[in-house]
Amino acid sequence: MKRMPVKTMFLLVEISAAISMLALSFFLSNLTGQGWVLLAGALLTACALVWLFLLTLFFAKRLSQFTSDLCRTMDSMISGGEEPARAEDRETIFARISYRLSRLYGILQENRRKVDEERRELQELVSDISHQVKTPVANLKMVTDTLLAKPVTEQERRDFLQGIRSQTDKLEFLVQSMGKASRLETGAVTLEKKDVPLLDTLAQAMSGIVYGAEQKGISVEVQCPDDLRVSHDSKWTAEALFNLLDNAVKYTPAGGKISVSVEQWEMYVKLDVTDTGKGIPESCQAAIFRRFYREEEVHDQPGVGIGLYLAREIVTRQGGYIKVTSEVGRGSTFSVFLPRR
Repeated sequence: MKRMPVKTMFLLVEISAAISMLALSFFLSNLTGQGWVLLAGALLTACALVWLFLLTLFFAKRLSQFTSDLCRTMDSMISGGEEPARAEDRETIFARISYRLSRLYGILQENRRKVDEERRELQELVSDISHQVKTPVANLKMVTDTLLAKPVTEQERRDFLQGIRSQTDKLEFLVQSMGKASRLETGAVTLEKKDVPLLDTLAQAMSGIVYGAEQKGISVEVQCPDDLRVSHDSKWTAEALFNLLDNAVKYTPAGGKISVSVEQWEMYVKLDVTDTGKGIPESCQAAIFRRFYREEEVHDQPGVGIGLYLAREIVTRQGGYIKVTSEVGRGSTFSVFLPRR
């Protein structure tokens, strides 16, 4: 029955109905001895067959129309066309199928949107990486070509080697930063929040900028309660805070000041990193957390523009957020809000 064509099934039903009605008419005619009973049965059988035939034609036409609409709808869904129209009658099988097609269309559209978004992000990522790698690679080729093309003095050789070391350090930093960002974005790294002293995390972050701050004569002041415990991932939060502090050291002139302060709010712990640097124009403040974004004025500074992006990703994935307040010529304050639980 599952593999039998619909037309064959209707034909068998009609033949079976005709045989049954004629047999019953013949039996009643013999039972009553009246010939008109057989004639009446034959006429009723003919009428029934006519109506069954019309029903078959109507059903076949309706089924053919539904099949055509279904194929057209599915073709439209595959090509990303308009949403399929829902049947007005909600009690029929056609309406139930139409409803499910509408749901399927919505799922396909959402999946298509996600794929397009991921493809666009991948293209942007490849373009950004290509742009970041192009400059150090070009510099390395220029230096090595110079060393191969002509004799140089010992001092020039040392300068060239120092330049090669600087460019390879930049490439190494780029690869490490991209690895961290990729692991966060793909979920390869799971942040494990534990109730630990915030001061320990802050000290871990501060250890990475002490030398740079001393070299520029920048004073660093920290105000954080010793007994303050916050639920956070200490390792990755230290990475985020280091990126904020490292930026503060880079863009604060020699003899400047960096201060770190912590406030306890009802639901969050607020950690401010304030510097006396050049400040950030208001028009750029919304863009500084984008991956590889750097202002035109700071291209002479070391870095690839991924530190703030990583910091925001790390804090956001722990249920917190980052804000920036800045004024050109008056420095900047980056505020990190971490949930207390």
